[in-house]
Amino acid sequence: MPRVQVYDMNGEKLKQMNVSKEIFGIEPNQAVMHMAVVNYLANQRQGTQSTLTRTEVRGGGRKPWRQKGTGHARQGSIRAPQWTHGGVALGPKPRDYSYSLNKKVKRLAMKSALSDKVQNKNMIVLEKLALEDYKTKTVVDMLGALNATGKTLIVMPEVDSKVLKSAGNIKGVATTLVNTLNVYDILNHDQIVITVDAVKKIEEVYA
Repeated sequence: MPRVQVYDMNGEKLKQMNVSKEIFGIEPNQAVMHMAVVNYLANQRQGTQSTLTRTEVRGGGRKPWRQKGTGHARQGSIRAPQWTHGGVALGPKPRDYSYSLNKKVKRLAMKSALSDKVQNKNMIVLEKLALEDYKTKTVVDMLGALNATGKTLIVMPEVDSKVLKSAGNIKGVATTLVNTLNVYDILNHDQIVITVDAVKKIEEVYA
């Protein structure tokens, strides 16, 4: 069973904690994680891009010259795609890029991402994350004490407005909740800082 070190907000080691082998100790599946990331990014696309076809461009109702005898190629409209200011052939139109993954695939991807962080010692477990006031410096000092350098994701079990607002304007630091945690956010950050309660909640959900 994997064991992780638990720290306090001052960076002091408190104890060793056992975490679920089925969630934090599997062999990461790179292909499945890639599928989850591609799916997440596709689902974020708005799909609102649009171009005008030849029927939608203003003008072009009159035939520019007669069919035969001019020496020119035959043309029916000055808004055909080959003309400057003409319509676009086969251009993008509004569409929905989203699609869903199999539930087992999504669960395996999440477990793989979490296991990858544990195996590479990039998951820092906090006994408790609680702020007395809205203060960015407190979060900065905590991350410094925990040696959390680079892009860091703070994972909380439930909404804490003091933590959210205090960490909100720190470059490279993001916050999320257990129920909104996703594979892309985990892999997109160098380290994740997670509370003991959040770890237990993840184990309940993915057990």
